[in-house]
Amino acid sequence: MTHPLQDQVRTLPERPGVYRFLADDGQVLYVGKARNLKSRVSSYFAKNLSSPRIALMVSKVATLEVTPTPSESEALLLENHLIKELAPKYNILFRDDKSYPYIRLTREAWPMIGLHRGSLSANADYFGPYPNAWSVREAVHLLQKIFRLRTCEPTVFNNRTRPCLLYQIKRCSGPCVGMISATDYAEDVRAASMFLQGRHQEIIQRLTSLMEQAVERLAFEQAAAFRDQIQALHGARDTQIMDSHQAEDIDIIVAAEQGGSLCVNLAMVRGGRHLGDRPQFPQHSAQLTDATLSDVLSAFIESHYAMHPAPGRVLVNEPVDPAVVETLTGILGRPLPVDLPHFAQHKAWVELAINNAGLALTQRRQMQNLQGKRQQSLLQALQQAGLAVEQLARIECFDISHTQGEATVASCVVWTADGKESGEGGGMRRADYRRYNIAGITPGDDYAAIHQAVYRRYKPNELGEAAVRPDLLLIDGGKGQVAKASEALNELGLADIPLVGVAKGLGRKPGLESLVFADGREPLQLDPDDPGLHLVQEVRDEAHRFALTGHRGRRQKARIGSRLDEIPGIGPKRRKALMTCFGSVAEIKVASIDAIAAVAGMSEELAQRVHAALQDR
Repeated sequence: MTHPLQDQVRTLPERPGVYRFLADDGQVLYVGKARNLKSRVSSYFAKNLSSPRIALMVSKVATLEVTPTPSESEALLLENHLIKELAPKYNILFRDDKSYPYIRLTREAWPMIGLHRGSLSANADYFGPYPNAWSVREAVHLLQKIFRLRTCEPTVFNNRTRPCLLYQIKRCSGPCVGMISATDYAEDVRAASMFLQGRHQEIIQRLTSLMEQAVERLAFEQAAAFRDQIQALHGARDTQIMDSHQAEDIDIIVAAEQGGSLCVNLAMVRGGRHLGDRPQFPQHSAQLTDATLSDVLSAFIESHYAMHPAPGRVLVNEPVDPAVVETLTGILGRPLPVDLPHFAQHKAWVELAINNAGLALTQRRQMQNLQGKRQQSLLQALQQAGLAVEQLARIECFDISHTQGEATVASCVVWTADGKESGEGGGMRRADYRRYNIAGITPGDDYAAIHQAVYRRYKPNELGEAAVRPDLLLIDGGKGQVAKASEALNELGLADIPLVGVAKGLGRKPGLESLVFADGREPLQLDPDDPGLHLVQEVRDEAHRFALTGHRGRRQKARIGSRLDEIPGIGPKRRKALMTCFGSVAEIKVASIDAIAAVAGMSEELAQRVHAALQDR
């Protein structure tokens, strides 16, 4: 049978581009790229398709959209952007993780070293990426110990009048107060940069030469300092078990399958040092039953290196589509070797990555089983209590935090059964969290605060769109809070949303909580060991944490502002300029009058007034 889109396919251009298959309801089913749009899209409508998954997808296609691009490289970038944005059902998707951490070494008179996430700027050198923040912090601590570079922010560095604790414990050379010359500090920065590039032997040879020169000048203290650095560098190499002793940058990317679940594990080697690994799981894995490990690897490598810097080499455990490697070569402007391991060290790394992927899959399956038991237990308990709850795919929970009515903040946290963000078959969905600054109520009125928060959460916006309806709404509180939340839902016409309060037990001890219902029926107290109660506690505790964090931030901001606003002559603009320059009231308090006067909009007289006012506090 001829597909309705075949006439459109015949008119497609023979040039690179991106194509999108859509269902009859407008849902995007698949996004792909092609070197030749006409040839590639035509292959989907052949008699014999490559897999049942593709055949099922084509049977649902109602609309075809194409976007020609100047080159295949640009098609890859557009494809990757659309996949992340649209999350098509039949693509092999991975979590869009743009937050791989780096070590940043700033380019300024006295460079600072530290952890960095996000986009890379031209005013610093970046080393990485690293698989996690822990490995970055370990590297920074090691660099502090060996090279004693500063880690403080400019607002602190520029206003120090005496060395900090890091100088006292020999983790910083004290450039903020002139304890080291600019020339010597620049040499330490250069050595640290070489260390991060894996050029350890060069650094040791250089330090050895400097130590010998110091001995010849009879500068024994300086020679001892160089000796300590050399010993620390030798120790760093000796304790690095996964060290190839070659300054190579390699990514190890392996795919593994277990019980129908797929995992791609990315391990990173920088400067010959193994930095750890990070497992990732494709979304929509139920649609990938016939996808090979090679397909999964190819999809991950293509999407990952379209967004992140590529190392000198990539090691894999399954062959990768040569077309993917060719496309990446066009994007990177250089060849990217993607090979199976051949040397003993490389084979050991790949084997380790495969084992870790298997462990990650096992842990994920165990977490899925645990979450499923907790979810089913809570659902059964609610149904036995007479609450009309058919499923628990999404739970939302509200809490209120304030200090005697000051800076009241409401939180709303979300738990979902699909575990889209957690990767563990159920968990907190942080992208959907919300905070609400509560105003217009009597300070300390938790009932009114809950009413306002629930109403604002589910009230439709100007376009008539409201928040996603939860399967269960939890309120951290008793009958009063539940009644006010129910009142807000009734005003919005959402009285059918199941609503339950979580009332603390005697002595506020965990395990003694009661579930309070809006219709006045008797509270339900689950067994302390009940998995369903554990799920309620987890969501409730996260709502409390999120509300408390927001309240503390709002309270601190209000108190900082009031301390400066009380000083005559300091208005919002000058307060903002002072906070931008110094970062905190504590730093303004220890700053000199001259430093305060140097801030834009400040005079000598105002600076004296600010300095005197803060000293009195």
